Amino acid sequence: MMENNITRREFVKLVKRLLAITGLAALTAPIVAYFYPPKLEEEPSEPVLVGKEEEIPLNESKAVGFGRYPALVVNTPQGLRAYSAVCTHFACLVKWDKDQNAFICPCHDAAFDPIDGHVIHGPTSIPLKSYAVNVINGEIYIGGDQQ
Repeated sequence: MMENNITRREFVKLVKRLLAITGLAALTAPIVAYFYPPKLEEEPSEPVLVGKEEEIPLNESKAVGFGRYPALVVNTPQGLRAYSAVCTHFACLVKWDKDQNAFICPCHDAAFDPIDGHVIHGPTSIPLKSYAVNVINGEIYIGGDQQ
């Protein structure tokens, strides 16, 4: 019977090779992922479910995933409105501020009106992108048809 003994030197070489391969994989994986990103639509072609109507009380907002970027749905006295959460100035994510009754961009203090998305103040002059809002059987859907 033949014994297959490995010397200490061979073991250390084997460990070094395994660590080198692991390190190389750790360095190349993000590069490969950069060139092959997952398929994610800029904006979904189908309407996206936001939730039940009662989940968004008057003057409140809810963020929802909408393709690559989130959307915000706000319940105004004039009804439900939906907008892209991406500021039109520098692509920061806007947040709903109930006290100011506006969408506020934290990057440059831009403010957008919840009724039509127009700019109240700030460095941009382009309004937020709006999305169609439909309520079907008490459930809110956004997107599908562009407003």
